[in-house]
Amino acid sequence: MEDVLFDFLSKYVSLTEEEKNAILSLDIFHSVKKGTILLKEGQKSKDSYFVLKGCIRTYYILEGEEKTTAFYTEMEAVTPHCVISKTPSEYYISCMEDTILTISDSDMEVEMNGKFPKFETLCRMFSEELLVKQQIDFDKFKTSSPEQRYLDLIQKRPDLIQRVPQRQLASFLGIAPQSLSRLRARILEKGKA
Repeated sequence: MEDVLFDFLSKYVSLTEEEKNAILSLDIFHSVKKGTILLKEGQKSKDSYFVLKGCIRTYYILEGEEKTTAFYTEMEAVTPHCVISKTPSEYYISCMEDTILTISDSDMEVEMNGKFPKFETLCRMFSEELLVKQQIDFDKFKTSSPEQRYLDLIQKRPDLIQRVPQRQLASFLGIAPQSLSRLRARILEKGKA
């Protein structure tokens, strides 16, 4: 799995053998079983996650109901808000599948950035790219209809249709599961016309 990570990182910076060995010495690679909750509401954490294989989900529990806010799959990272704010988490992070990920904590990152300034540049570039992507996704969500959101999901992340239960997918799209079923049927009907 380290080769997968190093291939991804090479899109941003070239790493020396010393830098690669420093990453490997951190013991950041973890296999996690489906259903494992990585972070709970009310819990404090310093951990950030990078998915090498699998799928993790962030969600809130509001009035007893799960509200899915994001899915993270291969080559996607998530740093929970509580890591930055140093406050208890307001949401959950769980594994939707058996998952292989890197788990690093903020102390580890400070140490590595001090030893290898290139890592700080890498983190900044990656964070900027992620921030832009999230802003675009948020704007699209706020300005599109449920049908447009679903069609966009089919186009950009079709794997989620097979990997994620329909009720969680519906929650992610901001609609009820029954509405998602009707929406799918309508889209299929349009395709036949």
